[in-house]
Amino acid sequence: MKTFLTRLRILYQRFFGVVDYLRSPFLLAVRLYWGWQLVQSGWGKLHHLDKVTDYFTTLNLPMPAQMAVIISCVELFGGIFLALGLLSRLTALVLTVNLIAAYITGDREALVLDFFRPRQILRRRPVHFPDRFAHHPDLRPRQALPGHSAGALVRLPGHFRSRHAVPDS
Repeated sequence: MKTFLTRLRILYQRFFGVVDYLRSPFLLAVRLYWGWQLVQSGWGKLHHLDKVTDYFTTLNLPMPAQMAVIISCVELFGGIFLALGLLSRLTALVLTVNLIAAYITGDREALVLDFFRPRQILRRRPVHFPDRFAHHPDLRPRQALPGHSAGALVRLPGHFRSRHAVPDS
């Protein structure tokens, strides 16, 4: 019985040693993917500011033209910083606020479904299908929930970041 528990403990330690070793490459891949998605989103919005401004006007946001430029730059530069690992926690905080504000102002129905009726998420059609955004081709589909950015705020830096170039906040 003692040898069985010893072997089980050794297997447990080896398994979590491997998992711990693979954590940073996984976080790097997630950071690069999310960064690239945000860069594409920001770039598309900067090249179609008139459409983004019109959309923000329909949402009754204050100063829609200035807000369109600010949000586009937040996504473009936030994506670059996230992909490079520069100021990753501060960037994740800004992007979290951005995504939560986008949920509240742009897709309140999805916010209610995601937080108060989670089973209906599975029945809902995926949001990244192009025809859903046919009337706003420059606006990116929702790629991640705000909770993902909040998780990034805590976990994303990992070992593969530019920690020596600019200290993380």
